[in-house]
Amino acid sequence: MNNCNLVGDSWGIKSDTMRKRFKSAAIMALLCGYGLLALGRQSETERAARSTCAGQGVRAERLLTPDDGLAVVSAALDTQRHFASNRDCSHLVHAIYQRAGFPYGYATADDLYNGVDPFHRVFHPQIGDLVVWHGHVGIVVRPSRHVFFSFLSKGPATDNYRSAYWIGRGQARFYRYIKK
Repeated sequence: MNNCNLVGDSWGIKSDTMRKRFKSAAIMALLCGYGLLALGRQSETERAARSTCAGQGVRAERLLTPDDGLAVVSAALDTQRHFASNRDCSHLVHAIYQRAGFPYGYATADDLYNGVDPFHRVFHPQIGDLVVWHGHVGIVVRPSRHVFFSFLSKGPATDNYRSAYWIGRGQARFYRYIKK
């Protein structure tokens, strides 16, 4: 009997578990770092988006803040562990917003794409905003890198909304939650 094979098999199982834990910790550290940066200063594009919303009758202080967006992303990471099976993208996003304390009536991805209350269309996404195509919805995790979280073919995961696949699905729209 070759002990090296037993050790290799055992290490492979532990290695997968360690990789998953490391990946979760790395994502959380990345999000926390980005969140601190987002909270520390408001970019020109965020100011422009807020002034656009204000010009359309939406008070800026009622829009989801970057801090609120971190709560949404935190709920997404928690949801990834608890609700990984038998969900689609719109149900997953709905559950995440509910868990983060930002409730809304369930809406399909197509309904969200066309616009529903309490979401307001924005053109410069921030963390926690919706990114929506006809037939698919996700949550912006890192706008500077175009990363979003959704229910993908492999289950809850992140992807780049500017990748060839997502661009091929058509123009994405971004929506920000309006707090009551």
